[in-house]
Amino acid sequence: MEEAYASAGLRYRPRFTPVMRALMACEPSTIGQIAESAKISQPAATQTVALMVKEGLIVSEPGTDDSRQRQIRLSPRGRAMLSKLRDCWKATQMAADSLDASLPRPLSQSLDEAIKALSEESFGSRVTKARASLSGAGTRSAKSAAGKRRAESGKNAAKKKRTGDA
Repeated sequence: MEEAYASAGLRYRPRFTPVMRALMACEPSTIGQIAESAKISQPAATQTVALMVKEGLIVSEPGTDDSRQRQIRLSPRGRAMLSKLRDCWKATQMAADSLDASLPRPLSQSLDEAIKALSEESFGSRVTKARASLSGAGTRSAKSAAGKRRAESGKNAAKKKRTGDA
């Protein structure tokens, strides 16, 4: 996507899109409102907003009611690129639709199902369970190997007794 933005003459990163869309829907917005609207974490929203301020796409001003709470809005530069961004997003949607049409099962459907499954159990939780499973399997296989060694040692001792090597 970065290449698509660059070829459209935009200095813009894909990670800016959820923040940009949130601000297009409602501005000014606080970081918390952006995070909620964009369905991203507050730290991710804070980091992305900081990058976008640095790029001159948005401005951050003290709130009118509480100066500790920042009000975020599109800058003139950010507002000027909206038309090109909308064109890029439309082309992206058309490309995604084309990809879906060429697959036996639409990728968008699989992604929707994956998102739903991850909302029911996070990927982090799944990794934690997998680690526990591996450490349990590692413990079992170590115990199993130790048991095999003891059994073989016992067999060897019995064999030595029978043959008189003991």
